[in-house]
Amino acid sequence: MAMTWEQVVALATELPEVAESTWWRSPALKVSGKGFARLRSEAEGGLVLLCEMAEKEAMLTSGDPAFYTTSHYDGYPYILIDLDRIEPDHLRELLDAAWWLSAPAKLRKQQAR
Repeated sequence: MAMTWEQVVALATELPEVAESTWWRSPALKVSGKGFARLRSEAEGGLVLLCEMAEKEAMLTSGDPAFYTTSHYDGYPYILIDLDRIEPDHLRELLDAAWWLSAPAKLRKQQAR
């Protein structure tokens, strides 16, 4: 089942201080003003999501068709996600991890892991 941007926003806004915004002139999600996800309007589409570099490599080598990249993102800690292929529970976990990477330390301390 394909996920919509509205569903992504609903999952992400369950996390503290997440707001819908824009980033690079496209719909985005930010925590305390810092972007961690955006909906791509480029030809390949997809969701850009902040992640650890090791996690990015693991997702890309897993063979899961939900994850991909482009040369533009080489060397950057962002994975591209095909919203037509990602399971909602898996995306929820990835959004939580991206939030954790972006959120200020004070906010992370309030959010017990």
